[in-house]
Amino acid sequence: MTKDTILDVQKQFEEALAKAKDKPSLEEVKNLFLGRKGKVAGLFSLMGEIPPEARKEVGQMLNKLKLDLQAKLDGKIAGFSDEKETSEWVDYSMPGFSMPKGSRHPLTRAVDDMLSIFKRLGFDIAYGPEVETDWFNFESLNFPPNHPARDMQDTFYTEGGGVLRTHTSPVQTRYMSKHQPPIRIVAPGRVFRNEAISARSYCLFHQIEGLYVDKDITFADLKGTIELFCRMYYGKDVKIKFRTSYFPFTEPSAEIDVSCFLCGGKGCRVCKHTGWLEIMGCGMVDPNVLKAVNIDPDTYTGFAFGLGVERMVMMRLGINDIRILFENDVEFLKQF
Repeated sequence: MTKDTILDVQKQFEEALAKAKDKPSLEEVKNLFLGRKGKVAGLFSLMGEIPPEARKEVGQMLNKLKLDLQAKLDGKIAGFSDEKETSEWVDYSMPGFSMPKGSRHPLTRAVDDMLSIFKRLGFDIAYGPEVETDWFNFESLNFPPNHPARDMQDTFYTEGGGVLRTHTSPVQTRYMSKHQPPIRIVAPGRVFRNEAISARSYCLFHQIEGLYVDKDITFADLKGTIELFCRMYYGKDVKIKFRTSYFPFTEPSAEIDVSCFLCGGKGCRVCKHTGWLEIMGCGMVDPNVLKAVNIDPDTYTGFAFGLGVERMVMMRLGINDIRILFENDVEFLKQF
C-alpha cells in the first residue's frame, strides 16, 4: 500500500459523492467507503504489510482520510436535509387536526343537575363513607333484626364486620348525630346490593337521599318540595302522583310517580304503556330514627326521600340496559 493508493481511494470517494443525488445513494457511498467492510477499512487491514519505519506516517494519512471522508459525507447529508426542509411549503392558515374531547358521563351530569336544583331549594350537601357499620346502615334506621335486607343475599359484608352501604340513608343518621335541627341536606353517593347483574339491576348504583328536620314539618312540606323539584327537573307540565308504600325509616311512606316525559303520559315502551314512571320513595321520618340520634320527636319532625339516579337517567335517555352505564363504551359516551 502506497500514498497513491490512499489518494486513489479519496478520488473514488469524491466521484461517488458527486454522483449521489439523494439520501439512499449517500447511504450506499457510506457503506462502500466507510462501512465495516468498506475500502477505508480495507486499507487499515493492510497496515501489517507496511514497513515499521513507515507505519506512523501511513497511519496518520489513513486517519486523516477517514475523517475527511466522514466530514464530506456529513456535509452532503446535511445539504439534502436543508434542501428538503426549505422546499416544503406549509400553509399555516389551514385548520389543525382536532383532538377528541371528553364529556361528562350521563350519570355525573344527572347528579350535578339534581344537586344544583336542591341547592337552589336550600339544601346542603352531605357525604358519608361507602363502608358503613351495621348500626348506621340498619339499626339507626329502624330496621328490625330479622329484616330481609340484612340477609347476605342483599348485602355485602366485609371481613372486618363492616357493611357496603345498601343506601345513602346512613348519611342521615350520621349527620343528625353531629348536628341539631334545623337540618336540610341531600346526600349523593354510590350504594351496593348483592344482586344478580342483569339489564334491570346491577351490583352498584347511585342514590340521592334528602332529609329535612325542623319544628312543625308536615307531609305538605314534603309534597311541596318534591313537586317543585320534579317541575324544575322534568319541566313545568309534569304530573306527580303519590302512592302509599312502606319503609322502615319513614312513617307514613309513599312512592312517587311522574307522568312519562317521553310520551306525555300517553303510554310507551319506557313507561310500560302506563303513562307513569316511578322515580323515588319518601315519607315522614320515623320517630324511632330521631330517637336513635338523640333528637326529640315530640319537638321535631322531618321528611326524607331517596331517588335512584340510574333509573332516572335510563328513563330520561330511553336506555333499556343498566349495564351500559358502567361499561365505559366510548361509542355510547360520545353521544353525551
